[in-house]
Amino acid sequence: MARVRVPRTPPATALDLSPRPHPWSRALGLTAVVLLGAWLGLLVVGNVRAPVGPMNTTMTLRPSLTGGTKINVSPLGALTLDSHTAPVRLDVNVDQLDPARSQALVDHPERLSGLQDEVAHDVQHGTLDLAVRSCVAVVSGATALGLAVYRRPRRALAAGGLALGLLAASGATAYATWNPKSVLEPRFSGLLSSAPSLVGNARSIVTEFDVYQQELARLVTNVTKLYDVTSTLPAYQPDPSTVRVLHVSDIHLNPASWKIIASLVEQYKVNVIVDSGDTMDHGTSAENGFLDPVADLGAPYVWVRGNHDSRATQSYLEGIKNVHVLDDGRAETIAGLRFAGTGDPQFTPDRSSVPGAGASQEAAGDRLAEALRAQTTAGTPVDVAVVHEPSAARRTDGTVPLVLSGHLHHEEMEVMKNGTRLRVEGSTGGSGLRAVEGEYPDPIEASILYFDRDSKRLQAWDEIELGGLGLTTAEVSRHLPKENQPGASPTPTPPSSSTPSPPSRTPASPAPSTPSP
Repeated sequence: MARVRVPRTPPATALDLSPRPHPWSRALGLTAVVLLGAWLGLLVVGNVRAPVGPMNTTMTLRPSLTGGTKINVSPLGALTLDSHTAPVRLDVNVDQLDPARSQALVDHPERLSGLQDEVAHDVQHGTLDLAVRSCVAVVSGATALGLAVYRRPRRALAAGGLALGLLAASGATAYATWNPKSVLEPRFSGLLSSAPSLVGNARSIVTEFDVYQQELARLVTNVTKLYDVTSTLPAYQPDPSTVRVLHVSDIHLNPASWKIIASLVEQYKVNVIVDSGDTMDHGTSAENGFLDPVADLGAPYVWVRGNHDSRATQSYLEGIKNVHVLDDGRAETIAGLRFAGTGDPQFTPDRSSVPGAGASQEAAGDRLAEALRAQTTAGTPVDVAVVHEPSAARRTDGTVPLVLSGHLHHEEMEVMKNGTRLRVEGSTGGSGLRAVEGEYPDPIEASILYFDRDSKRLQAWDEIELGGLGLTTAEVSRHLPKENQPGASPTPTPPSSSTPSPPSRTPASPAPSTPSP
């Protein structure tokens, strides 16, 4: 019987059930590694410190959805240029003024004529260094992260190569979309929003690539002049323990005031903001939303009601965090200083005159003075009193070292008969819409008051004045009380003379002479 040979089949093998990554998933994963690694590389080592004229700057490339260039000029603010459209943004931080180089410019003004060429060379050298450093940063970051994630040198090197390609493509995109005309429409923030003349009259600039070099030279020159103010101010130097109070008043519904106040709080390291009223213009409930930025100014906000602020305004502010509303002689201790104040007894948003208004102001001042004496008797003396009307403030003479007020839309300072110093602040809102009524606009004014943390006494104050509507000037001046001036004998009590301390003013840039409103 014939035998039939049946071929043997190999034994069945177990099915490989482990899922294999989809090519798209692998690509997305690699892309994420490249982007994250490149960003980390730029963040850690992708910056270059470069001198630009008398300035020490830091240049950095940052990932961005819109591109552009941002120049940070502390303490003035920042300006943003739509210079290009690419996934990277150029950040230039002006860190500080180099004392030796700036002093050389001050001592030899003729060198300013060659500043443009010097700045152009410095910028060219700095951007070249930044390009090289950025390439190394993105390749190193992506390669290191790729090695950590994949543990395969070839995959890690591929990530580094892709990162370099991405940076090159971003550079090519930035070059292709480069817009030299963007300097004609810069966006300003901080104090620069009120002083765009720091980059000159942009409408008259020739729209060529080197306009950036020319305008950066102009910017450096003007900022050098502004910073040089500090070298000629009186010798008082605030120390870290000094309590800094920002005094503002009569904002009159000007939204630009909030940016200015926030910038001053940050740059001067302000501990307390004091607003002596007329924050609003008509005191209606519809205006209350204007007050919302107060919560984010970066410091406690002490406020008293002005004659343009209603009770509805006061109630709304009482519901905002960090706001301390003072009324009817109420006292609170904030940042080591004890404040007390009272609101304006009048509400006249339409400038109407009320019979007996002067008497009501004096009566309010008398009630505040009585509250101040009661605080002293209780062993909790008040350091600073706050009212809106100077006529009410004068009734507190002899009961408190310092009283702050506003209302007049210009600054005043005097030591009253019984030793209390009266400080009247100008309009931090440039008098709001009222600025267009007169021939000359009201300036934007604020003050930084320096207090000794132990004695609670005023040591010095800086007056800050910006040009009003249509003007682009800035002036900073430091003042010392008579007893703190160089060579004066220290006295334990405030001076009793009614003559105000002689000021020492140093303008940061020429300001036109404008009459008081």
